Amino acid sequence: MLDTLYSQVGAVITVLVVGFAFWKGEEPEKIAAAAYGLGWFASMLVQDDANLYGIQWSMLAVDLIMLSVLGALVWKARRGWTVWATAMQLLVVMSHLMALVDVRPSASSFYFVINLAGYGVLLAIAIGTFWTWQERRAAGLE
Repeated sequence: MLDTLYSQVGAVITVLVVGFAFWKGEEPEKIAAAAYGLGWFASMLVQDDANLYGIQWSMLAVDLIMLSVLGALVWKARRGWTVWATAMQLLVVMSHLMALVDVRPSASSFYFVINLAGYGVLLAIAIGTFWTWQERRAAGLE
């Protein structure tokens, strides 16, 4: 779970971005942050460290749910950052599907793409929250 320095740094970044979205974001940012936080926690619970080279169906299910939430936000919220977050999440799902159709990348490249795309989702949420916060400040609502 949080046994490496890399995973601990990722946890701190995740908590900071989710907290920022809840503090300064509006409803779409809060929904995305809540979904990301729950998905991050769920994926830590369901990951199978003994099955590094096989398909992890439970992780795929968590990532598909996250893709569905972000896709719904693209449709309903009409904000630019939601498209970028959904695109990054789609990379995560496609990485799982590559393993499913037996295109076997190395395990390190598979996890690299998933982790980098996850940080892309977090970056999109953070940027969207910042823009929303600045727009409210410019309108004098804060």
